[in-house]
Amino acid sequence: MSFPHAWDGRDTTDGGRRVLSDVLDTVSNDMHSALVPPGALHHRVTAALSNWQLDDAEQLLAGVERDPSPYVAAVPTADVPDGAPTSLGRAWADTLRAELLVRRLRVAGFTLVGDPVAGDSPAEPALDLHAGVAELIDGNGAPSREDADPRSESASRAALAIALVRSAKAAFDAADDDLQRAAGLARHARIELLSRRIDAAMDEAVEAASLLDPALPPSALLVDTLGTLAGVLADLELMPLALDYQRRAHETAQAAAADPAVLGPEDTDPDVLVAVAATRLGELCAELGEGLLDDGAPDSAAPYFTEARELAEQALAQLPPDAAGIVAAQVVHGWALVGLGEHAAATGPLRAAVRLSAAAADRDRLASARLALGRALRRQGEGRAADEHLVAALGLATEHGLPRLRRAALRELCTLQTDLDDAGRALPYLQAYLADELDRVDERRTRWVELFGRRKSLLETERAAGQLRRQAYEDPLTHLPNRRYAEARLDGLLAAGGVPALAVVDVDRFKSINDSIGHPGGDAVLRVVGELLVAGVRDTDEVCRWAGDEFVILLPDTTAEQGERALERIRAAVARYPWVELGLDVPVTISAGIASATRGDDRKTLFAAADGVLYDAKRSGRDQVVRLSALTQTRAPGGAPDAPAAPAPVPDAVPVPVAATPLDDARRALAAVRDEATGFAPLLDPPHPPLGSDRPGEPLLGPLPRFPQPTGPTPVAAGEPEVVWATGRSTEQVQALVREARREHPDRPALVLRAAPETLVALAAEHGSATTLDATAMAAAVGPVPEPLGRTTVLCASGADAPVAAEVAFVARVAGTAVTRLDAVSPRRVHALLDDGSLVADCLVVVAGMDAALATAIGPLTDVPVVAVPTSAGQPSAFGGLGALMTMLNSSAPGVVVSTIDNGYSAGVFAARVSRRSGGRT
Repeated sequence: MSFPHAWDGRDTTDGGRRVLSDVLDTVSNDMHSALVPPGALHHRVTAALSNWQLDDAEQLLAGVERDPSPYVAAVPTADVPDGAPTSLGRAWADTLRAELLVRRLRVAGFTLVGDPVAGDSPAEPALDLHAGVAELIDGNGAPSREDADPRSESASRAALAIALVRSAKAAFDAADDDLQRAAGLARHARIELLSRRIDAAMDEAVEAASLLDPALPPSALLVDTLGTLAGVLADLELMPLALDYQRRAHETAQAAAADPAVLGPEDTDPDVLVAVAATRLGELCAELGEGLLDDGAPDSAAPYFTEARELAEQALAQLPPDAAGIVAAQVVHGWALVGLGEHAAATGPLRAAVRLSAAAADRDRLASARLALGRALRRQGEGRAADEHLVAALGLATEHGLPRLRRAALRELCTLQTDLDDAGRALPYLQAYLADELDRVDERRTRWVELFGRRKSLLETERAAGQLRRQAYEDPLTHLPNRRYAEARLDGLLAAGGVPALAVVDVDRFKSINDSIGHPGGDAVLRVVGELLVAGVRDTDEVCRWAGDEFVILLPDTTAEQGERALERIRAAVARYPWVELGLDVPVTISAGIASATRGDDRKTLFAAADGVLYDAKRSGRDQVVRLSALTQTRAPGGAPDAPAAPAPVPDAVPVPVAATPLDDARRALAAVRDEATGFAPLLDPPHPPLGSDRPGEPLLGPLPRFPQPTGPTPVAAGEPEVVWATGRSTEQVQALVREARREHPDRPALVLRAAPETLVALAAEHGSATTLDATAMAAAVGPVPEPLGRTTVLCASGADAPVAAEVAFVARVAGTAVTRLDAVSPRRVHALLDDGSLVADCLVVVAGMDAALATAIGPLTDVPVVAVPTSAGQPSAFGGLGALMTMLNSSAPGVVVSTIDNGYSAGVFAARVSRRSGGRT
């Protein structure tokens, strides 16, 4: 029988019936064992699904659609033992049918649970799965009905897919064959990935790994299962683990091919089995090499590209001339040549691979081939031809849910447009790439924290699951626990009612160390620092590598004063270490910030406090330890325990709502003694000050940037961004101002407004994933964006007002509130928007130039505060927005305040303050 990647999907022309007669063998209860891998029907359905040939897959499965509905309880069969082909056949029939339905949902734009794939489009609500279940039970709205409503059809498919997945899981759980169970779990993980359910996919992958004992005998099914699991792990961004499992798949394929007794007559040809496994391994090697190239480490990338080239050449030598697997091997071979700098040699074979993939309708392979060819052409300087192939690869990857290919295409397109000096085209690709990167990082953190609670049982179950989890929580360089572990452990300590101390440790001037002795020497320094940290703490304390040259130490049931004494000993030990042995002329030093928790603190609050005093230590000269006082949460002067807090300055890293005075400190200290529940949270995330201030000279919205400011401390709402106006400034000037703002206030974002596209591109290139961009608003935020509190709705009257509306929305979100945009709103739509709940918010902002009466129409109809923003986008007779301004100022509508013309910044900050106060009360 043929391997799935060797079938081109073109032999189902006769309604699938002729094919079915060739590949089906039927047991007495009408359940086809050919559906059980490595059955022929299973491989053909798999190939059709992988190539998105959904109609072909449905035809192949039509002959086995004789089972009862999963909504009807199955009658147990006493004479059929668990694990027999009957129950496995049922499980695989349900699994393949579920994947087919999920892929149809993706084409329709929905996930398995009914959410829109876009996720943030208010115009596309989630599906009503309850209605889908009802339609299935009633026999109405089934997917086969031609006159069915598209949303009802999608809801029915989603409901049926969920039921089929549950049915298949129950059948796999009842089977005695661990390998078949692992194969099913790996396939279910892929289904969950298609539906963007990352956490569920991770659960399935961990369970599948726990069943794949290294002692399992080689077989075609084991090779296929290991390869499927490797692909899932790669999509979960666990590339080292993916490489390990695919390497095991390749070794298993070689062992199976070497033993004639292992592969049966219906299995894949031994040479094809080994060649396909080698191709997949080579693809992962090339992908890892490409990542190292992007990180600026070509020497580290070269061994991976060399291995990928050798594997692809082996595969091409083993595959028959007419095998479809040749195209995949050619793509990997060409990719490896490009990585090794042999661009000209790669271009011809990659062009042939593009033509063959397109002819075979293998869309996954076509996307890979176009990406590799576009990469080769870009590096040869053929920009226009490269752009064509890269754009096509991006479209295919986006359409068919290939996240790794999509990110690679976005990265290549951004680099290409930057090389072509086309900042306007580079910016959208850069925005999309940064958004994908941020989502990926957040997803990885979330799914691993959730898996933390399950690690004990899985570690006791199988060694493979233990390896998976150990690598997930261990930093590969220092072999210390990593950031995932530190976050989960700290959450557990705080949830259990503990009062731990947290130390954040940073190696001083680490960049100069790397410059002096190279990156391998810098890695050695980090390992030694980690060892000295571990040697200097108690057995109950835990040292973790946070990121880069930063470490954290968890100190359970420890005060900041006790932690300070321990860190002082470690700081001295680091300074005394014989660093000359590593080639350094000057000693390595560390700086540390320590904070202790009290009741009511959470992880983010505690870390922000410790990180704040770390910056205080860095600004004060480095090579020192600074702690926060446990009573007032201000920096302890001179590091003395229990020092009076009244005159102590608050570190810049810890924002406060107003300038601290001795009387304020005394009041906070008294409240701490009385309430015993203050902690860091009230200080780090306080309510915003009243909109009217009783302090003389205090501005309503805080000081505007780059205008003359009053002398002395100026109260600024905690967490509001520092603002840099880019108008009239060069890119270099804006970058310098952003760096200064980040140094002065690392806890809040630096907000750049009215910036040119090239300035936004430069900011994103310098600050990476710390940058949030909005091309329409011509704005960027560099630094941590606060968690949203409350909601602001921005209404835009016309397309000409969109830039100002985008600026309002961007500023309000960066200032700390959730934002919804409603465009093209006219006065006659206001009643409809009120009726459907679209205007439910804590504050409304109306941006209007030509239709300045919109704010007047909304004001009397709602009790929500309304901010009216006149724009200069009106008729010529409106005198550059003066007409709209006068219309709004002369309105008698209650509850409406008016900003100056085109002033999206002030309106956004004002709306955020109102929304955060209202959201905090609810």
